[in-house]
Amino acid sequence: MTSQPALSTKAPVVWLLTDNKAGHLNQLKGLGNRLRVLSGASLYWLDTTEIITPLWRALTGIAPHLDAALPNPDLVIAAGTGTHRLLLSLRRKRHARTIVLMKPGFPMRWVDAAIIPEHDDVRPDKHTLITEGVLNAITPMARLTDKPEALVLIGGPSRHYEWDDDLIFDQLMRLMQTYPQWRWTISSSRRTPDHLKARLEALAGPKTTVTDPERTHANWLPHTLAASRAIWVTPDSTSMVFEALTSGVPTGLFELPTRPQSRLAKGVAELVARGRVAHWRDHHAIMEPRREVSTPLWEADRAAHWLIDRYLSERAS
Repeated sequence: MTSQPALSTKAPVVWLLTDNKAGHLNQLKGLGNRLRVLSGASLYWLDTTEIITPLWRALTGIAPHLDAALPNPDLVIAAGTGTHRLLLSLRRKRHARTIVLMKPGFPMRWVDAAIIPEHDDVRPDKHTLITEGVLNAITPMARLTDKPEALVLIGGPSRHYEWDDDLIFDQLMRLMQTYPQWRWTISSSRRTPDHLKARLEALAGPKTTVTDPERTHANWLPHTLAASRAIWVTPDSTSMVFEALTSGVPTGLFELPTRPQSRLAKGVAELVARGRVAHWRDHHAIMEPRREVSTPLWEADRAAHWLIDRYLSERAS
């Protein structure tokens, strides 16, 4: 683990700009939590759906009127295009550094830094950190459970893969039949087709739990990851893939035909090539007994260290 850099005596203030979309919230939570742990930062959430920021304010860097009780920020971090107007309007705020968590649709020089997943094909530089996938709020596990517990995360149709209900279901059934001693927890998603959801529900039994986002709580995923010895994910959801990888639990991918020119599908193929995940056909590599967790991909932690080194450490100031 990377050592913690020296910080100034004053605890930093971090504003997190959110559009309340689940994926963007997850990125901000992951990065914000690591900044809080590593630097003692105080986190303040700003809901951009409740703050009107006209385009002229974004273009001129003139901030709208905000809550006077908010302390001046050291870092302003935004995730999601819906947050960009407010982020840009704050770029002239004294002593504040602005950071965007994606490849933006505006010139990069308009913000101080960007943290961008590598599938967006942006070159790194001193103001740009390239990450393997998007950030998330999962914390790596210290060790694997000894129990044969498998977690299955099912997505749905996307523009990156040719979705096939039968293909996914057949692969899942083959796994369950090949490893009958395992206990299975299966979760669908909001994108899972109703027909496939019904087939999954029919699998519920003494050794199989079936659920969906409407029946789980906010901490369900990290708790279930921690209790699992293997994870199987459909590749259409890169957020689920990278959450599984961050946990350090051995992760396998169901197989689906890719759509031509999909950068996300290319990025998932790179994960396989690097040995971070395994294809369904290599399921034995995931299901074989092991005690140690895989090397976690903790990009939120790496991004937090990167920001601290540049903007919050004593040498940076």
